[in-house]
Amino acid sequence: MKIVVFGATGMIGSRITAEAVHRGHEVLAVSRSGGASVPGAVVTVGDAGDPERVRELAADADAVISAVAPPRDGSDPGEVFLAVNVALAEGVSAAAATTPGPATGAGAGRLVVVGGAGSLEVAPDRPLVEEEGFPEAYRPEALAQQDVLWFYRDIDDPGLDWTYVSPAPEIAPGERTGHYRIGGDGLLTAEGAGGSHASRISAEDFAVAVVDEAELHRHPRTRISVAY
Repeated sequence: MKIVVFGATGMIGSRITAEAVHRGHEVLAVSRSGGASVPGAVVTVGDAGDPERVRELAADADAVISAVAPPRDGSDPGEVFLAVNVALAEGVSAAAATTPGPATGAGAGRLVVVGGAGSLEVAPDRPLVEEEGFPEAYRPEALAQQDVLWFYRDIDDPGLDWTYVSPAPEIAPGERTGHYRIGGDGLLTAEGAGGSHASRISAEDFAVAVVDEAELHRHPRTRISVAY
């Protein structure tokens, strides 16, 4: 497969890129600076918020993965991050319409989006971000990610085949075990969906799950969650 990874030099994006390279895929690693070396991947400069550049880079790809994060400069990330995803979706859809890849079929652009954990539900219609004690420092980013999830759910575009992947609330560099669980909108914990106990995943195993989804196409046009 040819896989394009936006945000390829970040903490999560770099691990997704490494995982895809490890599996023998042809990987185009895209970042706004393009300056970081990514072993085994072709590195290029690109902005996910530029739909024409997205269309150009994704033109012959089998899948696009976005590991782009909201701005972390102290400003409200909501409007900016939503605009980036609108542009990204437009570009991937346009690329598929022009040159559909063999893995997408019917001209549908395959887009796997790294999302946030704040929108995961601790109970029906009770997202984690609205719970008492949710860290204020992370709330703006969590709400921005939630808005992006709603955007994808509202898309009525047969040319875009998206999956939004939420990690466990605790995600950090760690060991690659190759093991993980897949859930839906509910927060996955050691005790099952709901609650807040032991909801974690290493960035390496999250990358395994993301690349699995890009390869296997098991959850089209929906949100999934990943945790131990």
